[in-house]
Amino acid sequence: MSATVGVMEIETALICLAVFAALYGGFVFALLVLGRRSDARALAGFIPDCLVLFKRLLDDSRVPSIRKVALAGVVLYLALPLDLVPDFVPVAGQLDDAIIVALALGLVLRGRGSKLLEEHWPGPPQGAELIRRLCFRSG
Repeated sequence: MSATVGVMEIETALICLAVFAALYGGFVFALLVLGRRSDARALAGFIPDCLVLFKRLLDDSRVPSIRKVALAGVVLYLALPLDLVPDFVPVAGQLDDAIIVALALGLVLRGRGSKLLEEHWPGPPQGAELIRRLCFRSG
């Protein structure tokens, strides 16, 4: 019986992942159809660009060790199947991950302002601007 429950959970998670990927792809496609090519590129590459940013920040000697530990902890949290809100819960499952990423990046980048973000962001400026708005308080 417990093996059946495990298989059902995996199937549900895979279905939710497929739905999320389809919605994500749909948004990118809609931007392309609307002629917003640069916005489509920014959205399509945002997650891979964030992974590159995390890697570069972990390798940067200017980032204090304690902040690297926090960043590595977030990477580990995202990689593990256990979450505060499971990823198969629509919207909320991804939202908790996004909030944790924003908090960690805010912690890591705080003190250096957005200089490290500008140096290490591999994608288009729209993605960096989104991170800047999420992680830094204005005013």
